[in-house]
This record gives sequence, structure tokens and C-alpha cells, in this order.
Amino acid sequence: MKGLRHYLLALQFFTRVPVTGRLAAWVGFSPQMLRASAAHFPGVGWLVGLWGAAVFLLLHQGLTGAFGALAAAVLSTGATVWMTGAFHEDGLADTADGLGGSADRGRALEIMKDSRIGSYGAIALVLALGAKCALLAQVAAAQGPWAAPAALVAAHVLSRFMPLLLIRHLPHVGDSAQSKSKPLADAIGPGALLAGLLWAVPAVALLAAVHGPWRAGAAVAAALLATAWMARRLWRRLQGFTGDGLGAVQQLSEIAVYLALAGSMPAGTVGA
Repeated sequence: MKGLRHYLLALQFFTRVPVTGRLAAWVGFSPQMLRASAAHFPGVGWLVGLWGAAVFLLLHQGLTGAFGALAAAVLSTGATVWMTGAFHEDGLADTADGLGGSADRGRALEIMKDSRIGSYGAIALVLALGAKCALLAQVAAAQGPWAAPAALVAAHVLSRFMPLLLIRHLPHVGDSAQSKSKPLADAIGPGALLAGLLWAVPAVALLAAVHGPWRAGAAVAAALLATAWMARRLWRRLQGFTGDGLGAVQQLSEIAVYLALAGSMPAGTVGA
């Protein structure tokens, strides 16, 4: 029951799923609980990914051709953004503004706390959303309508496991007193990391079943590379992670999964 409460708290924190009233009272809240709920971030990805996959399948039934796949990709991506309240997209935009707006560490952290979006953030959002939609449409056009939903589910799960690696290995920086990620400032333990991995393993199995073991391995490797690249940037520029940085890692690793699946298509399969 404690694990269920932690999972529901993660849903409450990272999605629009209504955990309110008596249910919210039963779940409760404390910084320690929020820290423990980190283990269930990939579990939140299962719900978000399944929601996006259902929207994609429903729309793709009535939309044909390459443009039909693109329209389904756009609207399913919009559905996942709505469910999460653009929580991670906001983190990506703030990170892009901070790292792009100033070479000074302190100033970069100040920019990231500003609620207003700048040119770097706007460009990052446009490119990220465009990449997701185009790559999902490519996957669907090349391998059929079930390939994109499987990619959606797996990408949302795996991309929410990757931030756990940053929490485990990098220190939290910034204004901890006002940061939403303050409860994550203390690195999560190996038990929480293992729990997150248990959420992620079935997603890899799903990818292997639908896309094949080679593509599944390529997708995991791509997500890890995107995470490592972002971790290196955050360490060099900020000497640690912020909540916005975790959102950026989620977004980049999600795109990396789609890119690996689309880029590993055999030649001549597009439109097959």
C-alpha cells in the first residue's frame, strides 16, 4: 500500500490525473514521500504512454496515408502534453533559455527560474515537438500502425527512468528553498533506482516484441547517450541538476528513442 501511495503521489505531481479529495487525503504528502515517489516516475510514463498510444490508434483508424500518420502523431503528442500539463516541456524550455542565455552559472540559474519563455526556449520547444511528431509518423509509415503506439509507450517509460540516473549521480543545485525539486536534492538510493528499472524493463520487452531486439537495444542506447550528453552539459555549466534539467533529460531521451527506431528502419520500408 505504501508503494501505491507513492505511485499516486507521482501521478498527482507529474500529471493532470485527478488525485483529489479523500484519495489525496489517503495518499498524503511529505518531502520524504515525494523523494520515494521518484522510483515510480517510469510508472507514470506507462500511463502517459498508453494514453498517447490509444489516441494514436483511434485516430489512425480513420486517417490513411503518410499525412494520416502525421496527423495521428501530432494529436497523440498533444494528448500527452495535455495529460502532463507540459511539465517536462516547460523544463526543456527553461533549461534551453538558461544554458543558452548566459555563460555565467549564477545568471543561467536565474534565467531558468524566470517563468517567461525566451527565444532559446521557444526554439527548443518547436524543434522538440516537431521532431516527436515527424519521427512517430515515420515509424508508423514504415512499420505499420502498431509500431508507433509501442514506441510511444516505451519512450515515455524509458525517458522517465533516465532522470533517475541524474538524481542518483549528480548533486542538486539552484535555489533549493523555492525549487519544486527540492525533495529530490538528496540522491535516491539504489532501491529506488532498482524499482524504477523494474518499471522500465517491460517497456524494453515491449519494444523488442514489436520492433525486434536490435531496434530495442538501439533505442535504449540512444536514450542513455542523450542522458549522458545532457548530464555532461549540466555538470559543466551548473555543476549539478535542477528540476528543469530533469525535464530536459526526459524530453531529449524520449526523442532519442523515436530517432533510434526511425533511423534503424531498413532501406526501402517507408510507406510499405
